[in-house]
Amino acid sequence: MQFPESLKYTKDHEWIKIEGNIATVGITDFAQRELGDIVFVDIDTKGKKLQANDVFGTVEAVKTVSDLFLPLSGTITEINPALESNPEYVNQDPYNKGWMVKMSIDNAAEAADLLDAKAYEHLVA
Repeated sequence: MQFPESLKYTKDHEWIKIEGNIATVGITDFAQRELGDIVFVDIDTKGKKLQANDVFGTVEAVKTVSDLFLPLSGTITEINPALESNPEYVNQDPYNKGWMVKMSIDNAAEAADLLDAKAYEHLVA
């Protein structure tokens, strides 16, 4: 399993890549393995201002539907358009082609509550 050092992680198995005031969010390699084959990603929160830990969408696998939780407070600015026709990207490449949303960050200080790669790896071990 991969746990890129450049990312931060949540206990709910989302990853976040912070670049200045913009962040990219997706689910971790661990999460996609636990869910199994992902068949649909439902995110309709573009343009919405959400708080940290709010649900920003759902991911549907063959046997279950799981909520997606936003790691930091902010506004969803973009949804990965490729996932509409290729939800399997989340299984194949969760940290690159399988990203889910981009957001503008309201409070960068909230990032202090996120896990680094080693802490997340320990959580799922």
